[in-house]
This record gives sequence, structure tokens and C-alpha cells, in this order.
Amino acid sequence: MTNPIICIPYFSGFGHTQRIAQAIAQGIGPPAQLIDVAAMTDADWLTLDASDAIVFGAPTYMGSAAARFSQFLEEVDTRWEHGKWVDKIGAGFTTAIHPSGDKLATLQRLSIFAAQMGMIWVGLSEIGAPVKPDRLGANRDGSWLGLMVTEQLGQDDDLPQDDLETARRFGARIAAATDRWTYGRA
Repeated sequence: MTNPIICIPYFSGFGHTQRIAQAIAQGIGPPAQLIDVAAMTDADWLTLDASDAIVFGAPTYMGSAAARFSQFLEEVDTRWEHGKWVDKIGAGFTTAIHPSGDKLATLQRLSIFAAQMGMIWVGLSEIGAPVKPDRLGANRDGSWLGLMVTEQLGQDDDLPQDDLETARRFGARIAAATDRWTYGRA
């Protein structure tokens, strides 16, 4: 049985976004491939083109995706022109220091980009507290468009374990959706 190819291109200014990307990759499983957009190679571009799904990850700085990640998005223009990413699964995640931190603006940017590319967007499905009090910590930021993580500056573990677990579950959801979309398997 063939496993779908799922890539996670990300930019991480201080390591937080990379750690979330790694947690998502754990949820996806061995086919997940992390790609640091600050060090893109020709091979990375070919891998993205050959992938079945792309999970975009960027920290939110000053109300939008970090500039380096935005540069990566702008470098995709010829892929858009030739429809190279049409019908791939797309998903996204972001981190910021503040609980809002305008992270929604980053996820909107990523989902609009995916729509322009003709991709099929997968959001988050985790329902946590207060709706389900027994699931305290799941999807703490209550985001459905994609994964939002609130960093906890000044704490020994500056990424909450609940957010890392939500990221792993998000990765598993993306893998299942990709498998279903690409190979028709449930």
C-alpha cells in the first residue's frame, strides 16, 4: 500500500513553529517531510510538487505570517501558473505569544493562498473545553481554520503539552484526509 507524501514547509524564527511542525509530523507518521523554507533547495521544491498534501506553518508576527514565510509563498508563482498544486490537500498552523495575537489573519492568509492554488483545505476538528469539559487543553485557542498555538514565554516548557498533543492529532487528521482524498481509502 502506498503512503501519501505529506510535506510541512515552515519558517521558525525562535524554534516554536519548528516544534509544532515536528508534532504534526509525528501525528502524520513516517511519510511526513519537514522543509525549512529559509533553506529551500531545488530538491525541496520537487518534493513539494510531488506531494499529496502540504501543511503550511508560520509564526504570526505583527498581524500576519512572518515575512520569510511570505517570501516562500511568493516564490510559488510558477507553480500556480501551471497548476502544479491543484487538488493537493492543504492545511496550516501558526504560533504567537498572545492568545489572539492576530493568528487568525495568518491562517486566513494561508487558506486563501491554498484556495488560489486550487488546493483542498483541511481544518482542525478537535473540540475541547469549555464545550467538552473532560477535554481540557484540546484546541485551547478554539481555532477551526487551522492550528493556533499560544507560546508561554518565561516558562520552562514554553509550548503547552496540550497544544503539542492537539498538533499530533491535527497531523493524524491531515494524514487521514490525504489518504481518503488521494487514494479513496477511509
